[in-house]
Amino acid sequence: MNELFLDYLPVVIFIGVSLVIGLVLLAAPFIVAVSNPDPEKVSAYECGFKAFDDARMKFDVRFYLVALLFIIFDLEVAFLFPWAVAFKEVGALGFWAVMVFLGVLTIGFIYEWRKGALEWD
Repeated sequence: MNELFLDYLPVVIFIGVSLVIGLVLLAAPFIVAVSNPDPEKVSAYECGFKAFDDARMKFDVRFYLVALLFIIFDLEVAFLFPWAVAFKEVGALGFWAVMVFLGVLTIGFIYEWRKGALEWD
């Protein structure tokens, strides 16, 4: 029985630590929440402009371009991590396949840069 307990001890520790972290994250908003709200403290700051009543207002297309660029380059990094981990096993074909992938992304990045998608005037 003692050996069985020692085999499952890391799992029990992991579950205990995750429960503590979860409870701390559930309790943290009550501790750091705004206790004396004023208009400046509760104002919208994430989007860069004041909130309006109409949810169907028009946004500048640059917001969407930045979001698409982020998704493209975030996916690029997500594909590069497994490739880097298995770099020795993929061989020359895997290396050149990723180089073609990076080349296509680089051409797309240069195209968007030249078109002015990254300018924020």
